[in-house]
Amino acid sequence: MNNYIKFFKRINLKSIYFNLKYLPFKDAIKFPIIISNKVFLLKTKGTVTIDAPIKTGMIQIGFGEIGIFDMKRSRSIWQVSGKVIFKGKTNIGHGSKISINKDAEIEFGENFIITAESEIVSERKIRFGKNVLISWDCLIMDTDFHKIYDNTKKLINSPEPIIIGDKVWIGCRNVILKGSQISNNSIIGANSFLNKDITNQSGIYAGNPIKFIKGDVTWET
Repeated sequence: MNNYIKFFKRINLKSIYFNLKYLPFKDAIKFPIIISNKVFLLKTKGTVTIDAPIKTGMIQIGFGEIGIFDMKRSRSIWQVSGKVIFKGKTNIGHGSKISINKDAEIEFGENFIITAESEIVSERKIRFGKNVLISWDCLIMDTDFHKIYDNTKKLINSPEPIIIGDKVWIGCRNVILKGSQISNNSIIGANSFLNKDITNQSGIYAGNPIKFIKGDVTWET
């Protein structure tokens, strides 16, 4: 009962609008998605699907208390024209930005967490597995935005999907670009740069350019 009281205290006009906008009425009135007042709903197009049992407050956007950021000035942005799929409990922390093109799709696996102040940008597809933890100041982007052509006018920098496996921890200030793939049970060390497939081996990866550091590891929140 206390959890229900806590969640319903967070329900505001943005949460009401968001649920009614994206979900069938029978699901919307359960308020599975809670939106902070500090979320700027820049664009609320496209679709949102919850592919999991509906529970009040299971998806929260714009909340959190990371001490190195000023919560009073930290604002999240939702700019969505494409498809968003939630596979279960999700927490997108304060100051984080989600930008999805009309032809793009993002899938958040069960128990997905962004701690704070990170950005996800998609023009093609980004998929997160189960139990993924993303720290602050990360950029995950499957596009270069501006098109580049060779001297035959052939496009050479099309968007490419990003696939992140289950039980992946992405440390702070990482840049993960198009074509990146991360295997299950992996850790990406802070301030690393990734733009390739590293699914051949699970473990710790770090650096710029990124390299394999150690296998046979596990991590916990």
